[in-house]
Amino acid sequence: MINNDKNYVYNRLQINKDFEHIDRMANFLDEKFEIFGFKFGWDPILNLIPYLGKVIGFITSVGLVIIMAKHKVSGKVIIKMLGNVILDLIIGSIPLIGNIGDFFYKANTKNVALLKQHYYEGKHTGSGKGILITILIVFLLVVIALVYLFVQIFIWSFEKIGSIF
Repeated sequence: MINNDKNYVYNRLQINKDFEHIDRMANFLDEKFEIFGFKFGWDPILNLIPYLGKVIGFITSVGLVIIMAKHKVSGKVIIKMLGNVILDLIIGSIPLIGNIGDFFYKANTKNVALLKQHYYEGKHTGSGKGILITILIVFLLVVIALVYLFVQIFIWSFEKIGSIF
């Protein structure tokens, strides 16, 4: 029984050590600098380098999620964290607007908050299957809407071409 208590203490110490590392990395990427009360980090600065900056930021963010996942957080937390990272990638990929958006959307800081809420407040528990099903349904609805729109444009184009002749 004593051995299990030592393992628990060791695991807690390791988790706290990893949380400190994750906090430092998230701060480095999202909130390292402050100008007139506005905080930003290296992530939006790196993204000024075309392609390479986004790749470095994405790999670093996914690496943080992997570190967080090794402590057996719930599937729901992992899905939400990956969602934040992917949304950050999508926002940052929009020319010009994405560079500005990177200063405001701080995926790593959001992920640290999710992790702390999960471990210290018991939130975001569960497998996350509901989130995945919702994403799949929305994705399918968007694909169906795009196919329908494409077909309608195709039909309209042929009608216009046909009316010319």
